Amino acid sequence: MGIFSKIKAALSKTKDAISFKLNKLFKGSVLDDDFYDELEMILLSSDIGATVTEQLLKDLKKAIDKKHIRKPEDVKEELRILMQATLDAHPLPRPPMPLIMLVVGVNGVGKTTAIGKLANRLSKANRRVTIAAADTFRAAAADQLTIWADRAGARIIKHAEGADPAAVVYDAIASFKAQKTDVLLIDTAGRLHNKKNLMEELKKITRIIEREAGDIAVVNFLVLDATTGQNAISQVEVFNEAIDIDGIILTKLDGTAKGGVVLGIVGELEVPVVYVGVGEGIEDLEIFKSNEFVEAIIS
Repeated sequence: MGIFSKIKAALSKTKDAISFKLNKLFKGSVLDDDFYDELEMILLSSDIGATVTEQLLKDLKKAIDKKHIRKPEDVKEELRILMQATLDAHPLPRPPMPLIMLVVGVNGVGKTTAIGKLANRLSKANRRVTIAAADTFRAAAADQLTIWADRAGARIIKHAEGADPAAVVYDAIASFKAQKTDVLLIDTAGRLHNKKNLMEELKKITRIIEREAGDIAVVNFLVLDATTGQNAISQVEVFNEAIDIDGIILTKLDGTAKGGVVLGIVGELEVPVVYVGVGEGIEDLEIFKSNEFVEAIIS
């Protein structure tokens, strides 16, 4: 299955929830207040969020007036253009190799699985990958990550359960440099029930990375679960207390009818979605492409 087919398949629930309603609205309405009210409800129901929905409608009305659009069916293309512009507004520049990727996220979002899939994707692109198992709090986290590392053909650096996560990161960076691998993926804990300790731990880890990385590029990825919808957005605020988020890895896109949250995340938080999880297999992590996303939900 090609990349577009995977994303399209993953968005089938979202498409079923949105596309039918949009097509019905565009074909059988006039451009009056009722039209815009119905469009607003459709967008909100897909979990785009109030802030981004309001901006989309505002920009849509401007485009309709400027281009003298009178037919509802012609509105679809304008909406498509505005959605893609929203998704493209805050791109993440492609960082150079070697590269350190710090991956954060609350427990249960699929963070460890995402790291395994990302390691596999990088290995398939002939990148040599090292993984740092810096979630030393969760029982068997390192063991789970080791299984993924073995499947992806990646090296893994780990300490005993309960060890200092910053010490794991320190050793991993040293090994990463010594072995001259291309990418270091750093797993971290996500226990929000002890938020203060978690944030202090992340700050300590980032200080180690900044000190030891030297000229090596560093990007910070936050893993979010698409099935949690708008609740995922609030998690960015939590992690931004400790680190600057450069990009989002959105998991479980195939398990939700509210894939519109992608627009909400990018439009409201001004952080790009870089990768999306589109299934359970090790190959089911794809680079996010805005045109394919919009095409998949607005046929």
